[in-house]
Amino acid sequence: MCSESNNPGQDPFKAPKLITKEKTREALTTSLKAAMAIILILSISLAAFSAIYGPTQPDFFSWPDPDRPDPDPYMALFNSDNSPTNVSHLAFGIGGSTATWANRARYSDLWWKAGSTRGYVFLDKDPVGSTQPGIGHRVSSDWRRFRRTAGSESAVRIARVVVDLFRVGLPNVRWFVMGDDDTVFFPENLAAVLGRHDHRRMVYVGGNSESVEQDVMHAYDMAFGGGGFAISYPLAAELAGAMDGCLNRYHYFYGSDQRVWACVGELGIGLTREPGFHQIDIRGDAFGILAAHPLAPLVSLHHIDSVNSLFPNQTQLESVSTLMKAYKSDPSRILQQCFCYHRKYKWSVSVSWGYAVQIFPVSLTAKELETPQQTFKTWRSRSDGPFTFNTRPVSSDHCQRPIGFFLNSAEEETEKTVTTYRKVEPQPVNKCNKDYARAVAIENVVVLASKMEQQEWDQSARRHCCDIDGNLGHRTMRIRIRRCKHSEAITI
Repeated sequence: MCSESNNPGQDPFKAPKLITKEKTREALTTSLKAAMAIILILSISLAAFSAIYGPTQPDFFSWPDPDRPDPDPYMALFNSDNSPTNVSHLAFGIGGSTATWANRARYSDLWWKAGSTRGYVFLDKDPVGSTQPGIGHRVSSDWRRFRRTAGSESAVRIARVVVDLFRVGLPNVRWFVMGDDDTVFFPENLAAVLGRHDHRRMVYVGGNSESVEQDVMHAYDMAFGGGGFAISYPLAAELAGAMDGCLNRYHYFYGSDQRVWACVGELGIGLTREPGFHQIDIRGDAFGILAAHPLAPLVSLHHIDSVNSLFPNQTQLESVSTLMKAYKSDPSRILQQCFCYHRKYKWSVSVSWGYAVQIFPVSLTAKELETPQQTFKTWRSRSDGPFTFNTRPVSSDHCQRPIGFFLNSAEEETEKTVTTYRKVEPQPVNKCNKDYARAVAIENVVVLASKMEQQEWDQSARRHCCDIDGNLGHRTMRIRIRRCKHSEAITI
């Protein structure tokens, strides 16, 4: 027999358990000390990071933005409001500077309508002296803290205009429209174009450059900022929360529009192109583009001061004012091209409503007439192309060139308009045939047209037809624009 001891200190099984507990306590103490050391190191590192890189801290170090409006009430309103989009649903954010705004504000005054157009021009600082009437101004917020290794400081500032405009909290906004301080907008047409897109979804609408070299340098699928672009409310709400961190990631981009494009892309949204946005990245004479405008509403014009005057014998400001007068009498029809033929004299006549009429002393097909004449060069290299659309050369034979007539007046009557066009430049006739001489003898063109309804742009639009009055008395050609008949074709 063996005797059992009642002394626990001599229990061979309990002694190892006590040793194990002591080791466990020591391990826990060591772990806690290590954890505290790690936390202390992280705290010091975070403090150092904030002190050194505070101006460029990423989003995950940021507190929620107290100035960002809550989009949920707006979205609830959107889902219940099925009314057509109009100018009151647009908010314009114009990127400008105090160095240029005093001069360029003259262009915005031509399209801005107090009481119906909403938005602001965002400047780098408050202007000195009295402010211009018309569009109000705001100073861009907190833009110097962002990282930038390419482009100017203004590129970062103007990229944030959409955020600054969203934070204003204007009510009942469906679209935020961005542009430069020398962008000329056509607001009713812009509203008609945007009305075709669902403002309840994230949408990014605009156009790219006319010069391929510019698209290659920047991006083909980017909305060029000078021509303007539009961002739907839901997309603007997302950008308001994501833009600041995104700008730091794309510090190496050149322009403000590139930065916005990159941030929109991070949200998974691509560009929806509309041909009525015009960057006007060309040099020389924009006549070829304006006289053969695509079958789409005219939405914007940019770089006005970088091309020849739109109308002969007028300053550029006077030219834009002349164009706007015609636009106001029939917004949907401005620059819309139609063409018809004078069968007796074999003339081809092209009308760019509200701008110019051309009488070609030869027979041209519809495809030739709708192709812009290359009266311009590329933006950067001043080359003959390539462009993002087809062009045709201006004939070297003066007897093959058109006789041009520019807008002289635009009168609005009940449901119709009467526009007159006057020949400005003399044409050589000595070496040309009799048909050309007859065309040169015409001094004025009168165009009658019914007003064009905006609803025509809701679906695939059809080019209108026109008829020429056979009587050319008083050296005046009379043209009537009308909707084409069923199965009617525009042929020689």
